[in-house]
Amino acid sequence: MQVASEICPRGVIRIVLADDHPLVLQGLRSFLDQEPDIEVVATATDGQQLLDALQRYRPDVVVLDLQMAGMDGWACLQRIRAEGWPVRVLILSAFGDSESIRTAIEHQADGFVLKTDAPQQTVAAIRQVYHGHLVFPRSAHRWLAGAPGEGEVERDLSRREWEVLELVARGLSNKQIARTLGLSLSTVKFHIQNIFMKIGATNRTEAARFFYEHRPRTRG
Repeated sequence: MQVASEICPRGVIRIVLADDHPLVLQGLRSFLDQEPDIEVVATATDGQQLLDALQRYRPDVVVLDLQMAGMDGWACLQRIRAEGWPVRVLILSAFGDSESIRTAIEHQADGFVLKTDAPQQTVAAIRQVYHGHLVFPRSAHRWLAGAPGEGEVERDLSRREWEVLELVARGLSNKQIARTLGLSLSTVKFHIQNIFMKIGATNRTEAARFFYEHRPRTRG
């Protein structure tokens, strides 16, 4: 495991990179070192090194490869969430299939980018997840939304998004919505982010107003 200074300037995003390919680590680290608001505090080539780095450096964001020897990325992500580490997790993978993206969402990853994407996209995704946004490919948006029901084309909201929006309008928290609909918390956050973008809402009050003004008619 390679490390940097344990003390970073205030306001800098502290990063741990985890990938078992040295060339990927070296290339990404060299690129990130050029960013004034990002500091790579450690790199790891396997899951145990990553967990050790989390304990020692308390980073803001982990950039995590899925395919690693020993404890792979999925197992690391499960441990991170099970133990309640306050860290954002951005998956960096060579595989962008729907199953991998779906599993990342269900395991409460904060984002998913491809190794084939331009490095600038990875940097942008790091900043976005650091600030609390969920970052996934467009294919994830389509999978989460699902097919819209008949007559529910208002603002392109899907049936599932209307269900989430109704619970938002009723005052339920994200955790309560997740329990009610049997979804993960990350999936609920992803839905709400999409809903706000589609209807032009900036807060839950505006979203609730939109729901009561535009809610679809109940079917008999």
